[in-house]
Amino acid sequence: MNPTRRTVLLAGAAAALLPPTSSPATAAPRTKAAALQPYASYWYPDSLPSGTPGTGISWRSLKSWRPADDPDLALNAATVPLAPRFTPTPVNTTARAGQARVQSLVSFGPTAGNPSQGSATAEYYALTHWAYIDELVFWGGSSGEGLILAPNAPIVDAAHRHGVPVLGNVFLPPVAYGGQLQWTRDLVQKDAAGRYPLAERLVAVADAYGFDGWFVNAETSGGNAALGADMLGFMRRLKALAKAEGQRVTWYDSMTVNGAVSWQGALDSQNEAFFRAADDMFVDFRWTAAKLTSSGQRAQQLGRSRYELWAGVDVEANGWNSSVNWDAIVPRDKAHVVSVGFYRPEWTRNHLRADGRTPEAFHAADDRFWTGRSLDPSRPDGTDGWRAAALSVADRSTVAAVPFASVFNTGHGLRWYEDGEVTSDAPWNHLGLQDRLPSRRWAVHTEGRRPAVHFDFADAWRGGSSVLVDGELDEPAVVQVYATRLPLTADTVVELTHRTDAGSVHVELAVATAEPTAPAATPPYTYFPVTSADGWQTSTVRLTGLTGTVHAIGVRLTAADGAPVRWRLGGLAVRDTPHTPAAPTALRITAASGGDLRFAWSPAPGDVRHHTLHRLLADGTRRFLGGTCQRAFFAGRLRPEQGEEEARFELRAVGELYTTSAPATVTHRW
Repeated sequence: MNPTRRTVLLAGAAAALLPPTSSPATAAPRTKAAALQPYASYWYPDSLPSGTPGTGISWRSLKSWRPADDPDLALNAATVPLAPRFTPTPVNTTARAGQARVQSLVSFGPTAGNPSQGSATAEYYALTHWAYIDELVFWGGSSGEGLILAPNAPIVDAAHRHGVPVLGNVFLPPVAYGGQLQWTRDLVQKDAAGRYPLAERLVAVADAYGFDGWFVNAETSGGNAALGADMLGFMRRLKALAKAEGQRVTWYDSMTVNGAVSWQGALDSQNEAFFRAADDMFVDFRWTAAKLTSSGQRAQQLGRSRYELWAGVDVEANGWNSSVNWDAIVPRDKAHVVSVGFYRPEWTRNHLRADGRTPEAFHAADDRFWTGRSLDPSRPDGTDGWRAAALSVADRSTVAAVPFASVFNTGHGLRWYEDGEVTSDAPWNHLGLQDRLPSRRWAVHTEGRRPAVHFDFADAWRGGSSVLVDGELDEPAVVQVYATRLPLTADTVVELTHRTDAGSVHVELAVATAEPTAPAATPPYTYFPVTSADGWQTSTVRLTGLTGTVHAIGVRLTAADGAPVRWRLGGLAVRDTPHTPAAPTALRITAASGGDLRFAWSPAPGDVRHHTLHRLLADGTRRFLGGTCQRAFFAGRLRPEQGEEEARFELRAVGELYTTSAPATVTHRW
């Protein structure tokens, strides 16, 4: 890989730490504050660097890791299972199912100091376009911090809700960036019985932390044929162990079979053995059209899919302005050649000015990256030189079971809302609280002007965001919200929480019980009137006359006299009978140091989406402190308020329909 791509990744010990979190964690009475804030885990394979780690960095050996000795495991272990996905009829005529896939290599934060459960800032790469991604790699690692990274739980939980597996990263850096060949030897070492203990340890970590496997990137030069053979044996063992646990392994095109580092930019005789020892391979950026063609053919000759090869597309520096030979990967007029591997698409956040990285600015850029210049996958812009994923890859959805609900929470925000009221005015991020979001954003069917549709952070019903439709409606406009496979019964209802901010608009629920007749066609909707009133309104709609399965849900908006409107969608739920989860039990504070507290509890069995923690102040105010899908939580920088001698906390379970349990309570004496 070209060393210029290391600017963030290899900052090493000098990497800036993220702001302290005011969200989640676990741990046991008064101890040192530095030990309470939990971070995502990272290790060296075995031996550690010489010298002393930098501030905020912990040097740890993976070989010595045991789950029973991991004090932060409860805060770092994902809990959301990987959801199955289905592919609806494509929303345009160019996107294809069953061909090219998308892998995304993302650095969400520094190797060290990456909070386990979110932090007190809205400035975050809150990825939402999961519908086009087939594999997410938690990219990172540096010679001064650690080489093996386990993804933090919020990212895994959000990805799993959308059916996307997440891989941890094994990074053996180039010598120019501090790489030591000893670390490669450590990784592939064998015990007296000829086994590979680090392969076993990697699989155990993924199992304990709840993610889906490993991306292996060996870029430290100086190896020989013997080391190449050991690496191949290690990879074969890792894949066998991973497969037995339902995990995956991806190989990066770097080390060759002779032990040297030589990026091929192709599947060829120098790396074929490693491809065969993995589930797929990221092809280095040195590819050409001819190399990708031959690589796809070679994969098929091995009895493998050509789409198990990810052609690297480096977008770290230029995003959608990157020069890419798209026809070499995903041609428009014939079958796709191989799959797409995006390197560092968090450019959509990073390229923004430091004082302009608002949630709105980030999502506008991210929509442009994944959907294309038109910002509507059903209306692709044929003159756009950037071939966005939505134009080549059919979107997928996981909305296939009742009950289903969404408050359109993107996983970060400027405030926290509950029932339309602000219960915390602090900015935040926590991807584990992200909803299953609409997969085709934003498909709008109208004969007239298309209104703007986007996530908005100025107001919300719950969480940090809502969907805002804004513009002149000279003709009725149908906004497709979800592609679904929801079974209908006689008791099925849809609940729509909405608000009109400006103008006068007639709202109808749009429900289709069949697929469109062809790609790009409008689903065969049936329309149901929706009541409205001033302020936030939750309307319950019975799907009278419909049977079978709901394939699409949307809203039709009609403005009086085609006037401008601002209409906000805050929540959507599909249910038969409502259910309220039982309260968690055994809530306790397991560690405290000044204003830093760790909480733990026992979740009640049944339908629990996540838990929320509030502080109850003396004047009766309930202040939101955070939420998590885990069973442990860290709250930092708390202090006595309103003359209290002890702080009071309430923990609630939140169900799939956003119904909340009775509280479990605990107090902390200052």
